[in-house]
Amino acid sequence: MAPVRALSAAVLLPLAFSVDATVAQELKPVVDNTLGAESSVVTPTSPQADRIDGGAIRGANLFHCFSQFHVGEGREVYFANPSGIENILSRVTGSDATRIFGKLGVLGNANLFLINPNGIIFGKNASLDVRGSIVGTTANAIQFGEQGFFSATNPNTPELLTVNPSAFFFTDISWRSS
Repeated sequence: MAPVRALSAAVLLPLAFSVDATVAQELKPVVDNTLGAESSVVTPTSPQADRIDGGAIRGANLFHCFSQFHVGEGREVYFANPSGIENILSRVTGSDATRIFGKLGVLGNANLFLINPNGIIFGKNASLDVRGSIVGTTANAIQFGEQGFFSATNPNTPELLTVNPSAFFFTDISWRSS
């Protein structure tokens, strides 16, 4: 499969979701330890804003891992975009759906991938500040050609994931009545 160069913006559907305003403001990204020494770093840049740095760089890809990823009401979360990075890939390894109630952005032109198999919820005041493409997916993993996967449900350190993402993978869910 040929490498993906340009990605179109994901379609965002309005969802009804009720959360106490105080709780919505407290929602923030929480880093997990699956990248070891290359873990992401969430730094407050103001009382209402965070910047995400660090992560694992492989070629033109930057990988971030979170146990939770939320943007509270009235808050901003921006990913740093180091020179030469074309794709920022963020996975959520915890069991909560991602809640975006404030502004999510990238400080540059990189494409942003947000992977959370447990769901992604955009609130009524959510906004995006992304100059590249954005993909929000409930896939379990993204495949990178023949090199491997970046998985939210089977997290591992991305060793050689240097090519552009090529496919999304979803776990086969069997429905049973109880």
